[in-house]
Amino acid sequence: MNKINLVIQREYTTRVKKKSFIIMTLLTPVLLAAMLIIPGYLATKEDNQAKVIAVIDKTNITEGAIPQTDYMKFEYVSGTEVETIKQNFAKSGYYAILYIPENVLVSSKVQLYSNQQTTVGVNEHIVKALDGFFTNIKLKNENVPMDIMQRIATNINVDTIQWTSTGEEKAGSAGLVLVIGYISGFLMYFLIFMFGAQVMRGVMEEKSNRIVEVIISSVKPFQLMMGKVVGIALVGLTQFVIWIALTFGIFYGAQSVLKDKPDGNQTTSISSNIMEKGNTQIAKASSTGKYEEMFKEISGKFSAVNFPLILGCFLFFFIGGYLLYASLFAAVGSAVDNDTDTQQFMLPITIPIIVGLFVMMNAMQAPNSSIAVIFSLIPLTSPIVMMARVPYGVPYWQLGLSAFLLIISFMGTIWMAGKIYRIGILMYGKKVNYAELWKWLKYKN
Repeated sequence: MNKINLVIQREYTTRVKKKSFIIMTLLTPVLLAAMLIIPGYLATKEDNQAKVIAVIDKTNITEGAIPQTDYMKFEYVSGTEVETIKQNFAKSGYYAILYIPENVLVSSKVQLYSNQQTTVGVNEHIVKALDGFFTNIKLKNENVPMDIMQRIATNINVDTIQWTSTGEEKAGSAGLVLVIGYISGFLMYFLIFMFGAQVMRGVMEEKSNRIVEVIISSVKPFQLMMGKVVGIALVGLTQFVIWIALTFGIFYGAQSVLKDKPDGNQTTSISSNIMEKGNTQIAKASSTGKYEEMFKEISGKFSAVNFPLILGCFLFFFIGGYLLYASLFAAVGSAVDNDTDTQQFMLPITIPIIVGLFVMMNAMQAPNSSIAVIFSLIPLTSPIVMMARVPYGVPYWQLGLSAFLLIISFMGTIWMAGKIYRIGILMYGKKVNYAELWKWLKYKN
């Protein structure tokens, strides 16, 4: 056991002292925070490029229906056609030409002409204004009184409320849970693959440099393999803990700095489409122009998530999934002499990881579907798929069964990898195939 500890110490210290480890450990939380915060921040910023849009209205009833903004002006022109304006469009100073046909109530279509691609903000502004205007026209044509039209105007917001087994109710957020599930599953995929590949490359490097011949004279091959696998696992856990600490530090630091900072003239609501898609879960900024309200709502959403359970499951499934795959990567590294020879053995290892990533996408939309449940129990895919399901709430019996199967599986793979490693680590110059590996597995100690 002391020899395994020495190998673990060597693997751990040599990797955490590398500049690449320090740089990636510090930069990753910053990049992750930027990916979450910047899109939401940019979504609140209005297009400040001045735009003048010529409006040709054949109905002669929409003037004033489309509100002007600080950067978007609508100029109604009469007695002219679209083709006439298009001929002198470059000199006119117009950004686009909005054509409202006479039969718009029947066709529900207008045309927006421009010599460049118009922005989504312009299109949405026009559609929103004309939708409401022509809806009111149709209601008036049906003799619906104005007071009734005002009363039936409805804007629905969905507040997710979740109750516990004790009957306690707490606010939830489908978009936030989706984002957490996606980040957890993808991070699991990334870490298992990255650190597992490091084990394989480390074994191949020692084997090709003949360093292993010296090491094997002092430790058994299985001790060397276990020390290398556990040492790199500790590197991964160290990096993960630092990431968690820095991420929460950045979030709460930003909250304390920006909570009293004014938001300028105005901060409009973030597009609800972004929230529905799950790309960000920053709620609408308040009309007071304060960031404090935005961070309060974010904090409220986060408080409804069972982070201790998510972090605990992440650590367990990372360790279990890593031990399972790292032992397989170590076996492959010991059986070959160069990167080219690894291709035939890498495919059976990478396919389950990729399948798990695809099933994870389904699990985020339907966490209790048959596919999601089955693949969250299969040990080769459970670390990725289960982490996508955990934020939604997984029955404890499924968590326990998945954990049990994963433990049994990585114990079996470590045993098999140890037998391959014991023979392959000292074998040079021979092309190994699956039949040869099968023979190694049947050799008795």
